[in-house]
Amino acid sequence: MTDALARIIHRFRTADRQTRLELLLDYSKRLPPLPAHLIAARDQGLNRVHECQSPVYLYLVPENGGVRLYADAPREAPTVRGFVSVLERAIQGAPAAEAAALPPDLLEQLGLAEALGMTRMQGLTAIVGQIRRMAAELARS
Repeated sequence: MTDALARIIHRFRTADRQTRLELLLDYSKRLPPLPAHLIAARDQGLNRVHECQSPVYLYLVPENGGVRLYADAPREAPTVRGFVSVLERAIQGAPAAEAAALPPDLLEQLGLAEALGMTRMQGLTAIVGQIRRMAAELARS
């Protein structure tokens, strides 16, 4: 687990349910826009998280000895967008193997499982799974 992720988990876990949701909304406002060089890939539907009801696209690229997550999630889905932003900050610059080790129960660790509906949980869990798979592939190469 990255130090950044440990800090984020601590911040969420020490907050009450309402504050956790507010934190997620705050993170949703901080997700950087998808870089221009990835827009064509998004428009072709590449790297979409199909299990998520909202159109979420994830791109994990090697950068400066670590990985960087680029993502596109609609502003109309602030919970999903906020979670993606949490992940973007949590693994930024981490080695691919460390990103591949994202905890599969991250939503529970953040204290979000009880605050979100089952449909959202499935989509957000799928986002974690897709990042883990992409990072594992980068770690092998």
